[in-house]
Amino acid sequence: MSTTTANSVDPQISKPPKRTWAQTLKVYLEPPTLRMLLLGFAAGLPLLLVLGTLSFRLREAGIDRTTIGFLSWVGLAYGFKWVWSPLVDRMPIPLLTPWLGRRRSWLLLSQLVIMAGLAGMALTNPQNDLQSMVWFAVVVAFGSATQDIALDAYRIESADVDRQAAMASAYMTGYRIAMIWAGAGVFWVAAFAEVAPVASVASVAGQAAKVVYQHSAWQTAYLVVAASMLLGVITVFWSPKPAERAFIPAKNAADWLKGALIEPFADFIRRYKWHAALILALIATYRISDVVMGIMANPFYVDMGYTKLEVANVTKVFGVIMTLVGAFIGGVLSMRFGVMRILMLGAVLSAASNLLFAWLGGRGHDLTALVWVISADNLSSGIASAAFIAYLSSLTNINYSATQYALFSSMMLLLPKFIAGYSGKYVDAFGYTDFFTATAMLGAPVLLLVWLASRIKTPETTPDLSKTPETGMHRVNA
Repeated sequence: MSTTTANSVDPQISKPPKRTWAQTLKVYLEPPTLRMLLLGFAAGLPLLLVLGTLSFRLREAGIDRTTIGFLSWVGLAYGFKWVWSPLVDRMPIPLLTPWLGRRRSWLLLSQLVIMAGLAGMALTNPQNDLQSMVWFAVVVAFGSATQDIALDAYRIESADVDRQAAMASAYMTGYRIAMIWAGAGVFWVAAFAEVAPVASVASVAGQAAKVVYQHSAWQTAYLVVAASMLLGVITVFWSPKPAERAFIPAKNAADWLKGALIEPFADFIRRYKWHAALILALIATYRISDVVMGIMANPFYVDMGYTKLEVANVTKVFGVIMTLVGAFIGGVLSMRFGVMRILMLGAVLSAASNLLFAWLGGRGHDLTALVWVISADNLSSGIASAAFIAYLSSLTNINYSATQYALFSSMMLLLPKFIAGYSGKYVDAFGYTDFFTATAMLGAPVLLLVWLASRIKTPETTPDLSKTPETGMHRVNA
């Protein structure tokens, strides 16, 4: 059966199909979309447990801020996942792949690695063995990044281009629900598991009391969340195999490397030619305002006098709910009006919402203002993310979906995270108001890039590579 290797059209430039609102909303109740909701939950669970939530736990255990800051680079595993994405894209796992298929076998393996790493983090006391805690966090981050590679490919291959925005929206919804559980939920479980009321140590000169670290409470919380990954495991078994690709064995290592490592990137350049540079520039900068600002968000809340409970309830619960609303709106609007228009809307809203933080910085402790700012910021983020994920999905060739999408999503993080490393120094030198204003200005070039990318014509459908010497593979139905 002849198939095309690339997505047949790019939704950012094709006219969206005409649907009634009822038909559009019905997509969200289809089994593939519901499965993506649950798999999105499994994908979102580990992130905060090796970043935000972990930093709170380490600080409570008495670990200094400098060390905690260095440990945040554990998250760079997500930025370099493209390095091993060709293995996930093409390498079968003995026993598992013949049973579950290529995508589901990698999903299952990565989920088991995450569960083992979280259990290790739960059982390790950072006050006594910080090094082991760090290594377990690296295991979780590596497993999580690998799960992302396999899941992005599975999502792209499980639905046609027309439904990618809805799949992306469902994925984001599950992801954000998991972040509520891995953020505020872990704090709630840890508080409930405390063996006695939180003890405090009287401080000198009227300073705030210091909370005593209780390892057993955090141990319970992390074990509970590790068990929550079973939801993803069950969903993997519930999910069907997408259309599998059968690979013709390579004659030698050079042929394998060409097909697995070089061809996915060469294919992208062939299809978009010099426009590839423009597209990659857009990918590398689209979320720069959000990522750079986000590094200083928690220190900002502390310096403004917001309590942990206020921050947890407003940002980790209410804020995530607003992101879900934004993701739903972004998915629906993308299907109705086209991805590129909503991509532009998301870029404008994301940059503008940072200015609200600059305004909030001048109000001091104002809980009502915080609620409104978080609402606007997370709603904007949800709209932008849904459109951006659909855009990235449209760029991939289904024959290299895991490798190409991993490259795109990694590029999305590397430059912003590098720049964000200097955010603390900037705040110390110029203050929060100037910092948030500057992060908003970082979004201005993105608007130009989105406009230019929207003018790229649909590349001609590539020849049928269902069986070629370059790829050494052909597509078959499962």
